[in-house]
Amino acid sequence: MLNLKHLLVVPIIIFSSLINASTLPDFTNIVDENIDAVVIVNAVRTSNTNSNSNMPNIPDEFKPFFERFFENNPNPNNQFRQTPSFGSGFILSNDGYVMTNNHVIENSTDITVTLNDGSVMPAKLIGTDQRSDLALLKVSADDLPIVKIGDSKQLKIGEWVLAIGSPFGFDHTVTAGIVSGKKRNLPNESYVPYIQTDVAINPGNSGGPLFNLDGEVVGVNAQIYTRSGGFMGVSFAIPAETLSSVYDQLRENGKVKRGWLGVYIQQMDKDLANSFGLEKPQGAVVARILSNSPAEKAGIEQGDVILKFDNKVVKKSKDLPLLVGTSVVNSVIKVELLRGKRKISKYVKIEELPEDDKIATLTQKTVEQVTVSGITVADIDDITKKNLNVFGGVRVEKISTERSSNSKMMIDDVITQINGKPVYSKSDFKKIVSQLANNSLANVLVYRNNTPLFIALKISK
Repeated sequence: MLNLKHLLVVPIIIFSSLINASTLPDFTNIVDENIDAVVIVNAVRTSNTNSNSNMPNIPDEFKPFFERFFENNPNPNNQFRQTPSFGSGFILSNDGYVMTNNHVIENSTDITVTLNDGSVMPAKLIGTDQRSDLALLKVSADDLPIVKIGDSKQLKIGEWVLAIGSPFGFDHTVTAGIVSGKKRNLPNESYVPYIQTDVAINPGNSGGPLFNLDGEVVGVNAQIYTRSGGFMGVSFAIPAETLSSVYDQLRENGKVKRGWLGVYIQQMDKDLANSFGLEKPQGAVVARILSNSPAEKAGIEQGDVILKFDNKVVKKSKDLPLLVGTSVVNSVIKVELLRGKRKISKYVKIEELPEDDKIATLTQKTVEQVTVSGITVADIDDITKKNLNVFGGVRVEKISTERSSNSKMMIDDVITQINGKPVYSKSDFKKIVSQLANNSLANVLVYRNNTPLFIALKISK
């Protein structure tokens, strides 16, 4: 005899499946309304056979993991070769302005755009912005279908998004996923707060649009994290807020003007925050002031901690380059600082970012920890002073491993400041340290490989 409860199992499962299916998004309308505004971008570039143009802005140690999305077919028989590059793009105006990634068309001599109906049109390069990896093209046409730009700031983690592009040459391919994260900082990418998604993205998708469920473009698919060269569930898109700003400037001027402060900054950690008297790690430590820069003119000093920029809180050092870069050139910005134990304000007239200068975030390697009393120092020579552009300092000659504890000092570090006090010689070093309380934290300015950074030292006597 059949048990009644067993008979009820199948209907319940079916009903549950119907409910789940009904809650899933339907992307068909988004595709129907926008697919004709998505294009294939083809380019031909001339390059040296020994050059590695696949990942132009990625440090060597990250190149196995971060891949730009264009294909390259090398010809080892020629010193210079012409290689095809392809990606995606989308139409922003009825008269033919097309946005794509800079790396898709970089160093190209011939660019064409293919529409969804198969029409192929030559494209003129209007302007590029390497720092945001965006490029603006123009085709001669009228009454073209266009996409609608949305507000990427309103995106929520977990929200559905949709990509249209041409992975591996399969034109107008549609993939979907969710927003995995926001405001991601990638290596050597200071000016773009990337959107992270799990949308399937592969070579050929680069430059294509990322849509929200309202059918609005909220991002430009640009990079993937990969160990294999293909999609591994982590992709990155340039947010629409960056796209809109770059588009306006490229269309108007052919280039992008960014604000410039003229400082090298360093990430704040817990120990360093304690040494500055902060309750929690926040702000950006000014490790170096560039000569004749807006920061120098405004009276910002080495060792200052930038807490707010234009009334916006600098939670992490990576926040500052974006805030500065999006500032209007020649505008006057209020900067709130921590100097010593006092909070002060400076007003900076923002200048245009020079081509050769970048606001850099200094990184610090994890090193063996030692107490300050276990550090042997020696005076630096005149050549070192000239190379570092300092009046004096001491070099770390030896570190006692027997007394190691909380320091992140390394041999050959050059110490020039302790708690804002200059260290010109060994005697200065000994005198300043002797005046510090036992078990206190001191912020020490060192030069490591000619690069300045602050280190928090726990004083042990």
